[in-house]
Amino acid sequence: MAIAGSLPLPSTPRTTTGGRVLIGALVATAVALIVLNRAYRTAEMVLASGILNVVTSSGVYLAAQRQTVYFGLGTDHPFGLQMSPECTSAFLVLPLLVVGAIMIGLRPRIAGRVLGALALATVAVILVNQLRILTLVGLIEWLGTDRGYYWGHTLLGSMVSIIGGAAALVMFVWMSTRKPKAER
Repeated sequence: MAIAGSLPLPSTPRTTTGGRVLIGALVATAVALIVLNRAYRTAEMVLASGILNVVTSSGVYLAAQRQTVYFGLGTDHPFGLQMSPECTSAFLVLPLLVVGAIMIGLRPRIAGRVLGALALATVAVILVNQLRILTLVGLIEWLGTDRGYYWGHTLLGSMVSIIGGAAALVMFVWMSTRKPKAER
């Protein structure tokens, strides 16, 4: 019922059952990233060791049960990197999942765009974290253990994560909210 002379309130889009299931799946995925974080970090280190096997000539060993990759084997300075909970890309993916669920709840008609953007942003964040690991490995091999680890982990690695994470977030929001060509 509208008061005389006032405009009717716009109807808010209703989330369908499928939309609620999708929101539930995104929230469940976010919870799974927290609960199964150890397995996620193991997968990240498996990927890192595979990449290192391709790009380095020194030996690489993966201790998957410890989320650790050893490199520089067969040299005078072997080194092991362990993926700690604060260094995983999971915590950059978590906000994307939560924001994606909220966006779908508020605007169900953009669910397809949100899912596509979420998939690309997730891949981007994972690749950025792999680049961070490669940066760290390269600096340790170039500058030595102490200086390379300091510059690779504290400074350049953090910059790679921040810039890459911010770029993935901007890409996610832009892809999710832009109008399709047919609507422009």
